[in-house]
Amino acid sequence: MSDELTPEDELMMSSLYWWGIPSLFRCPIIKDPAECDIALVGVPHSTGNGTTERDQHLGPRAVRDISALARRCHVPFELDPWNTCRIADLGDVPFPEANDNEKCIERITSFYKKIDAAGVRPVSIGGDHSITGGILQALGGKDSRLSGGRQVAILHFDAHTDAFEQVPHFLGAYKSAAHWAAYLVRDCHVDASRSVQLGIRGYPRTLDWIKTSSDLGYEIINIDRYHELGPEAVVDIVRDRVGDMPLYITLDLDCFDTTVAPGVANLEVSVEGLWQRDVLHVMRGMRGLDIIGGDVVCLMPTKDHPNKMTSHLSAAMMFEMICLIADANRASGK
Repeated sequence: MSDELTPEDELMMSSLYWWGIPSLFRCPIIKDPAECDIALVGVPHSTGNGTTERDQHLGPRAVRDISALARRCHVPFELDPWNTCRIADLGDVPFPEANDNEKCIERITSFYKKIDAAGVRPVSIGGDHSITGGILQALGGKDSRLSGGRQVAILHFDAHTDAFEQVPHFLGAYKSAAHWAAYLVRDCHVDASRSVQLGIRGYPRTLDWIKTSSDLGYEIINIDRYHELGPEAVVDIVRDRVGDMPLYITLDLDCFDTTVAPGVANLEVSVEGLWQRDVLHVMRGMRGLDIIGGDVVCLMPTKDHPNKMTSHLSAAMMFEMICLIADANRASGK
């Protein structure tokens, strides 16, 4: 029997997650971002959380392992992103000083500056939420190509605001998972007045725990307000606020209810979280905006269900971000 595979064989084999080399979504692995339109990146960093919950650095490997099983076509958009634009796996950001959060954040920024210089839009899998700070130091602000030298708006799905300036550092990490949403505004990478934090329900340590975020100018739609407004009104609020700004989407998996995302770093079990339908509706509602990239963060594979359901959910959220960018590329004729 010949060892040559037919196209039908290739199609079947490519969806078997246990077979072959596990790149993200079976994409080719390249080093030069100029060779793609959408760059998929792993950011295996966990020192920005500063707690014992440090297995978030295993997130990228976990998603690579199962992402061959992710959806290949986006039915609502009538889109096959893989055959619409060039999508490649750029590998992982290297962290030789993995226990030094500040050096890791600068390595992230350096890595993404090369992606930005190529005009390529990244979709990343972390890693704890401090990675967003490193990424947006490269993608937003006066030296950024993707943002046109402008600050960026963010759509931030999370149980927490990550703007906790009430404490100067988080167990020694300064540009931490608890601080990125504040210092990016202070350093003129993010425009909070055009940004939305959605799904907030985290455990309050003080009655003014969201005050810093409000003072910075973020629109906060906590979980109760989300249910009062409904998904359509929330989409309208986000779109009106973002307007023509370059938009970055960051999704902390703890925004989801813990029954569908148990493998996260900071479980919030006392209040029901968002469900897939909620996040998908809002994210798809960003269709047509200038989305310059996105990330999915805070996956804890060692706390996940044995069927890897949180890893699968991570891949699904990455897929939605990929499709938003690919759809925009298709609309623009790129």
